Amino acid sequence: MTEAPAPQTRFPGFTPEARRQLDELRKRYPTAEAVLLPALYIAQRLSGGWLPDEAIQAVAAELDLPESKVYGVVTFYDLFHQKPVGRHRIRVCTNLSCQIRGSEEIMGTLHKELGVGEEEVTPDGRCSFVHFECLGSCDTAPMMMVDDDYYENLTPQQVRSILRGLK
Repeated sequence: MTEAPAPQTRFPGFTPEARRQLDELRKRYPTAEAVLLPALYIAQRLSGGWLPDEAIQAVAAELDLPESKVYGVVTFYDLFHQKPVGRHRIRVCTNLSCQIRGSEEIMGTLHKELGVGEEEVTPDGRCSFVHFECLGSCDTAPMMMVDDDYYENLTPQQVRSILRGLK
């Protein structure tokens, strides 16, 4: 997997390769709404991992959909970001089980170790973290998800060790 380009402040536009991908998607899906999720994913990748307003507007125009519909999808799904995120995205479960077993301490450890607040990106662009309502691992609380990997039964020491392993 190739690393995403550095975050942009403006959407660079759809490249010829991205347009080819969109054309292939249009052949596979029956409606513009059905193409919307993969089109947003393509635009987010082109923008360095997030969707500035220009990217959302470009997707709406490309698919001939109302911008409000595209914004609605972007704000509904956790996989789309309206501001820059780190190369490693950390989600800390803060639902009841995790809260009772120490998610606040895990959030505090991340804040201290990374030197940034929630929803901020480290200066090197390596990490960002957010609280997440539920990650579905109540029996192994407290837990967090780093990219696509679950880390469970966490302690602050384990969190520090996990962070050291992120490149």
